[in-house]
Amino acid sequence: MDTIIKAMPLEDFKIDILTSSGISGIFDVKPYLSGSAFKELADESYFCLVHPAHHGIMWPNEQDFSSDTIIWDMQLAKHA
Repeated sequence: MDTIIKAMPLEDFKIDILTSSGISGIFDVKPYLSGSAFKELADESYFCLVHPAHHGIMWPNEQDFSSDTIIWDMQLAKHA
């Protein structure tokens, strides 16, 4: 499983991602903001607290995305 080594918050609830295997792209979190577990991420100042953790990304109150989800979404966006 890939490890996320860079997770830089961008405008419009997007995150610039780089994985340990060299996969890079933009992960769009907006589609997930309506889920109850991720509502707190709609606060831009909180959203900017994202950091790599375990094999994905995480925020202080333990909202997280796995690297598998992130890579899948980035690949779908490239082919859309």
